[in-house]
Amino acid sequence: MSTTSAAPEPRSGVGGVSDAPTSIRKRIVVGVGGGIAAYKACSIIRSFTESGHHVRVIPTESALEFVGRATFEALSGNPVHTGVFNDVPQVPHVRLGQEADLVVIAPATADLMARAVMGRADDLLTATLLTARCPVVFAPAMHTEMWEHPATVSNVATLRSRGVHVIEPASGRLTGKDTGAGRLPEPDEIVGLASLLLERSDALPRDLEGRRILVTAGGTREPLDPVRFLGNRSSGKQGYALARLAAQRGAHVTLIAGYTADLADPAAVDVVHIKTAEDLRLAVEKHAPGHDGVVMAAAVADFRPTTVEGSKIKKGANEPDSISLTRNADILAGLVEARRDGDLDARTVIVGFAAETGDAHGDVLTYARSKLARKGCDLLVVNAVGEGKAFEVDHNDGWLLGSDGSESALEHGSKALMASRVLDALVKLFPE
Repeated sequence: MSTTSAAPEPRSGVGGVSDAPTSIRKRIVVGVGGGIAAYKACSIIRSFTESGHHVRVIPTESALEFVGRATFEALSGNPVHTGVFNDVPQVPHVRLGQEADLVVIAPATADLMARAVMGRADDLLTATLLTARCPVVFAPAMHTEMWEHPATVSNVATLRSRGVHVIEPASGRLTGKDTGAGRLPEPDEIVGLASLLLERSDALPRDLEGRRILVTAGGTREPLDPVRFLGNRSSGKQGYALARLAAQRGAHVTLIAGYTADLADPAAVDVVHIKTAEDLRLAVEKHAPGHDGVVMAAAVADFRPTTVEGSKIKKGANEPDSISLTRNADILAGLVEARRDGDLDARTVIVGFAAETGDAHGDVLTYARSKLARKGCDLLVVNAVGEGKAFEVDHNDGWLLGSDGSESALEHGSKALMASRVLDALVKLFPE
């Protein structure tokens, strides 16, 4: 990593989905397979069109049994066909794939993936897949038994070996009363992963296969009484982006989540919900052993009230003149100490986060370098915070400081883009 002194200048984004690269109008093909989750494709189409992109929807004939052609046409603003003999003079079975900047298949059924593996071109969607040279994303949706069948497992591996992005499905309620792995991820998650590929086409390598990653996210709340608490402005978006991308890059991910901005749990991630800094400390101590990397993205309260009142503190003669505070444990420093003492594997890579502001005594990087030296972690992700910066927004930038003295700027973009850069650096620190 090269030395730098400043993060790139921010650039405005579109619709909160992503920044400069995707603010340019892109051609996106949304393929829809014939599964009950086809109705969720409507939200995906709307998200892309509202972000200013040109969207062509290509359903299979089976998909039209679930959602009508008119719905897809109304949402995309473009005609919808399923066969290769529609609009023949425009040669759509070749042109749509050639011109696409991104192809997203949601839901991707077991049958559709099998036909793609075989190189079939018996409808407009599979023909388009053969001509597409842009990033292609499959979002599987099927029953657990189908997802885990050796044929599907083999087909997914084949697609990935060809450079296709097959994202991990979620676990949860399926058709009927069944539950398990195979549920379509939420539309926002699919759109976020797909949009990341427009920012950075190589953002989803399967380079974390076999790794176990622990991520903390969100803010903690320290109760003062049954009504009030000490907290912070963390939305949890950056930590969730890290957990989501780590899972989609092949890792087994545990996410310890504090309070967030009503974020849905990421697909294929084990989530542990906590409330206070002490809850977080105990959860990290319990879950960190056995993980190859720990990414401490949570915004942890430094202090908590010494006394928690059992009833609401009332205004008036009996209200306190001041509130006594007690310092919370330094969880990041504790992790480093546990690694040094042998309670945590010596090979575990530890990544910290620092939200900083400058003042008369130093700038953001001055304080960040001091924090890295104090904490002793391997990497420190640094964000300059303030109004419209880092907290409660969809974009981010900053710096990445290494314990080896290296410093690099993290370019402005979506929080998913920053997460991809942090994971790149994390992977490089793993032993061979």
